[in-house]
Amino acid sequence: MDYSKKRDLILNGNMAKVILILSGPIMLNNLIQTIYNLTDTYFVSRLGDLEVNAVGFVWPIIFFMMSIGIGVSIAGTALISQYTGSDDKSDARKVAGQILSFSFIFSIGLGIIGFFITPFIVKTMGAEGEMFRLSVEFLRIILLGMPTMFVFFAFNSIKQGQGDTYTPMIFGALSVGLNIILDPIFIFVLNLGVAGAAIATVLARGIFALYAVYTLFIKKEGIQLHKSDLKLNKTLLQKIISIGLPSSIGQSTTALGFAVLNIFVKSFGASTLTAFIIGNRINSLILMPAMGIGHALSTIVGQNLGADDIKRARKAVKVSTILTTIFLLIGGLIVFILARRIIMIFTDSEEVITQATFYLRVISASLPLMGVFQIFNGTFQGSGHTIMAMSMMTSRLWLFRIPLIILFKNFTNLQERSVWYAMILSNAIVCIIGLILYLSRKWEHKIIKKAPKIR
Repeated sequence: MDYSKKRDLILNGNMAKVILILSGPIMLNNLIQTIYNLTDTYFVSRLGDLEVNAVGFVWPIIFFMMSIGIGVSIAGTALISQYTGSDDKSDARKVAGQILSFSFIFSIGLGIIGFFITPFIVKTMGAEGEMFRLSVEFLRIILLGMPTMFVFFAFNSIKQGQGDTYTPMIFGALSVGLNIILDPIFIFVLNLGVAGAAIATVLARGIFALYAVYTLFIKKEGIQLHKSDLKLNKTLLQKIISIGLPSSIGQSTTALGFAVLNIFVKSFGASTLTAFIIGNRINSLILMPAMGIGHALSTIVGQNLGADDIKRARKAVKVSTILTTIFLLIGGLIVFILARRIIMIFTDSEEVITQATFYLRVISASLPLMGVFQIFNGTFQGSGHTIMAMSMMTSRLWLFRIPLIILFKNFTNLQERSVWYAMILSNAIVCIIGLILYLSRKWEHKIIKKAPKIR
């Protein structure tokens, strides 16, 4: 890949073209990861419902741990994109080295601690008997393999900061492909059950994570790391952590918020919970373009702020908003019309079909709000002002959605529709907050400007 041409495209090319070129691979990568999750679920489901429940039961813990790595990667993308935009290749390389070293060392410690406290965590969550044993078995292996996950996050952030969203997609696809091959071997041939599924995941991710990192040292295009770049730099690490910590907090509190949200949804009955789960799976597919554009926007905003072209950074936000709205209006219209037929693919329960159809139609009509949320999120993360992004993520669930559900449930006759209307209203409110933060123009101040020269 010619990184100088990619940088020129991001800084000077047609904005719509830039957004689509960068977001396309991200969308495909998200789809690949969805296939990966479905594949794991499929093979584990051959073992039985208990095994599926055990894996699903500990997923919030895994996502909570992942949020820390995601936060560090967001900081890496912001810093590298801004150094790339300012044509400071040396400091971009040093940030890449720190991201890689910190992610690896920290994830080892996190994995070891997690391994020993896993039984306590799973027991506290309420698992007993065989469910407890299977959950602990699966979670321990995943946690010990945490370095492979964090290193992959670091690699992706290094590439995305340079405007390369294609290479992470390729490695992601290869990892998923290997996992599909290894799953049945470890689960059935070697008769390792859920432990086999965890081992297959760690190996598939680990093999390509190691190779991906290896390419950072041998390939001369873009950022080429040297061993000296891996030596921890206190000043730079403090900068990375100060940017990454709010993102980690935002991600982890969101994960916790959705876990609490599920409890409230379940209080309306099993049918409502099923309708909620099915509707969210469909919505996640429709939202992929918006999520892809939001992630691509963080790189575009970062590089243009690094190049001191604030006007073009604003243009990127504007064009991204237009493209996202178009995609979501089209997708939302299709889902609105075909909602009942789509739901019937997943269930034959009339009560679930009725509730899920109403939910899907209401949410599909408000999808552009989620698009705007993704745009503001990408803008604030790319500019490095992650506290703004954190405030949006945490307030959406904890300050608005959950309190609104409690309010509607106890003081109206909306019943299960309390959840659907609370979701729309919370999305609308947080978009207004995002607009206020955007118009404050504080995000336009690049973070590398205040950073001391890295030595």
